[in-house]
Amino acid sequence: MTVRVSRTFEFDVPGERVWEFIADPEKRVGAISVVDSYELRGDTRAIWHVSLPIPLINSTVQVKTEDIHREPPTSVKFIGRSKAMEVTGEHTIETTSTGCTLTNEFVVDGKLPGVERFFKRNLDSEMDNLEAALRADFETDA
Repeated sequence: MTVRVSRTFEFDVPGERVWEFIADPEKRVGAISVVDSYELRGDTRAIWHVSLPIPLINSTVQVKTEDIHREPPTSVKFIGRSKAMEVTGEHTIETTSTGCTLTNEFVVDGKLPGVERFFKRNLDSEMDNLEAALRADFETDA
């Protein structure tokens, strides 16, 4: 089973400001609650150390991520692969009359029992975390 979630956020800031956050792998990964730590490997690659509270995983799982598409300042798509799952995330920014929208889509394919169930229950709250992190980042400019 594949878990998919899409959500669009509206912001009263220019799309370029949203791009600054979304294009930064460190800021993106910082919004994900199950990532205990990470190692940046250049501008487009990172290793996430993910802690999933499911029975078959007793330690963190390394998820090797890479941006596979970048079109500044409007879109970025990444893929993450590990022995427990494959995750794809896509962020698309569109200008509006008052700022911009950010459309996010995440797809998780679990390779171990319990992974998809965990993300089915929690992926929506991870989207809430992403939105909160973006809004907090914008306030640092104020």
